[in-house]
Order: sequence, then C-alpha cells, then structure tokens
Amino acid sequence: MTTAIIIVAAGRGTRAGGDLPKQWQMLAGQPVLAHTLAAFAGRGRIVLVVHPDDMPRAAALMGAEVVAGGGTRAESVRNALRHLAGQNVTQVLIHDGARPLVPPAVIDAVLAALQTAPAAAPALPVTDALWRGDGGQVAGTQDRDSLYRAQTPQGFHFEAILAAHLAHQGDAADDVAVARAAGMPVIITPGDEDNLKLTYPQDFSRAEGILRGRHMDLRVGNGFDVHAFTAGDHVWLCGVKVPHDKALLGHSDADVGMHALTDAIYGALAEGDIGTHFPPSDPQWKGAASHIFLAHAMLRLRTRGFALSNADVTLICERPKIGPHATEMRMALAHVMGVEVERISVKATTSERLGFTGREEGIAALATATLVRA
Repeated sequence: MTTAIIIVAAGRGTRAGGDLPKQWQMLAGQPVLAHTLAAFAGRGRIVLVVHPDDMPRAAALMGAEVVAGGGTRAESVRNALRHLAGQNVTQVLIHDGARPLVPPAVIDAVLAALQTAPAAAPALPVTDALWRGDGGQVAGTQDRDSLYRAQTPQGFHFEAILAAHLAHQGDAADDVAVARAAGMPVIITPGDEDNLKLTYPQDFSRAEGILRGRHMDLRVGNGFDVHAFTAGDHVWLCGVKVPHDKALLGHSDADVGMHALTDAIYGALAEGDIGTHFPPSDPQWKGAASHIFLAHAMLRLRTRGFALSNADVTLICERPKIGPHATEMRMALAHVMGVEVERISVKATTSERLGFTGREEGIAALATATLVRA
C-alpha cells in the first residue's frame, strides 16, 4: 500500500496561551510541528495543513508538502485529501499537529489494522470516574464502561475516507466521526499516555518531561587505580584514615579508592583522568589530599549539567580489613561529593592470595560512576 500522512495544524490554539498558535510554539528547542513531522519521517508522503497566514512559516519546515487549511477542521482535512486525490495513495493517516510525541508503536498498530479493516484509530480506555456537572457542582455520574479517549493518527483506506469527507456536511470532532457517518467500521487500536494533545500551557511542561525521558543522557564511567605499600602506620582509603602497619606510596596521599572513583567520574564525562587535571609533574600536588581531586570531578559533573545517580567502589586487598570502615568510607565520600550516602557503595574483596594484592604488595581499587543529565 502507498501511505500518505496528513498533519492537521490550521487551528489557532488560543487555550495554550503564548504569542503564537500552539503548533508553532517552541518545545525542547524546536517548533511543536517539527517534532510532529519527525515522528512520521520515512513512513510516507507527508502533507501539512496550516492556516493561510502560516504558509510562510511552514515553508521553513522540511519534509512535507504544505496545503492551506479551511475554516473548520473537516474543511482542512478535505483540502488535504483533495490535494492527494488521483495520486495512487491507497491509505492515509490523519494526525493532529499538536500531538508531537506520538510513539512509533501507536502508528504501527494503526497501519497494521488497515491491512484488514477500512479504518482504525488509537484510543485509551477511560479509567477515571465520570461526573456530569451543573453550575460547578456534581449533578450525576456517567458509566465509564466502553468509553475511550480518542487519539490520532486515525487511519483510513484513502478512497473511502475521501468519499466520506466529500459527502459530510459541516464540521466533525475528528475523522472517525466522519467515517462512521458514512457507515465505515473503525477498529480501535492501542493508544499511549505520551500521545498527549497540547491544549493548555501546562501541557508543554509535561511534554518537555516526556522528551527528556526519551532522550535521557545517561553516562557510565569506570576507574581503576593501584598503589604500592611503603613504610608507615596508616593508609588513606575513601577519605578515611585506616590504621595499618604500612602506608601507600603515591604522589598525593595515595587514596586508591578516591582516585579510582575520581577517574570514573572523569571517564563518564570523557574528560580524561586525574593526571589530566592534576599533573603529577606539578609539585603543588605533592602530598595533596585526594578529596581535592574528587571535589573537582564533582564540580565538573555539575558544571556540565549532570547529577550523580550512584557510585560503587571496590577495594582489592588482603589487609587491612575494609568491612569495619565501609560505612565511614561511604559517609566520607558522600560528604565530599555532596550527595546522599545511599548513592555511594564501598565494598572489598581479596584476590585469594594471588598477584601483588595477594602478596600484600599494595592495594587496587575499581570504581563505577553513573551520571544522568540533571
């Protein structure tokens, strides 16, 4: 079948507020209609129906033929159908321009239903209790069984819906109403809560949230560090001074756990490692406390617009025993990072007496940090 998509966007949308009709207002940096057109890209020939005053503005949108709308929604759809008539279109989807977030699955379900039925449209069952109102008071209730909230795109065999529109008098709530007036059976396909129609100002905030969820910027970074033992009486691990019969050798305080975690954050940001920001060749960092490095990584994280989702540090050593200090380590890291302690994990393992950690020649640490766009 040859598919065409009609995007109806000729209304004025005054309830949405703003200086422009809602379909031309900005949503996540683009006009609403740009999102709507993108949802149907590659699915067929797209015809965009706009108000005559908006024709110059519509010319800037790519990927659609532009047709002038009429005084009513039904007239606008008829204009688009006439534009497509005689051009070998076999099925058509008719969609509200103010529904920019229609998921691919909703479109697919309508197209699949058109393989065996002349018309199909998505809808959601009504789940809330329904009231009838009078003067701001509840005047009665309405049975919600068999009631649905209609959505678009509504799909039709082309010649059938063209004939139905040409025969229809006056306006209609949607194209299903026109089809049913002509005696066409309409299959109900699954709708989606994300397929909202932008109507009021608050709907734009909800749509922004949905888009952020769809395009979540999630980053994961790994860090690994090793420090050898040297003479001493304590080691610094994850910001905690742990008594031991040796110390860790390093240019700074050799906090292997904090170093691995810092590198994990830098890695998630694709900003190198500790050596990139604090070169060991620079004498000012000789003996520096490692919380300086971790705090800097967190500053970079927040400056880039991210938040820490969680961090996990594993210390690899035979001694000292980490378990008695793990809670204090989590609290120390959370304090430096400015996050809830519940987001920080510190645990330990041995290497079963194998390798340099098994021979107690030093301590290694692995860390993972997950960042999410705030």
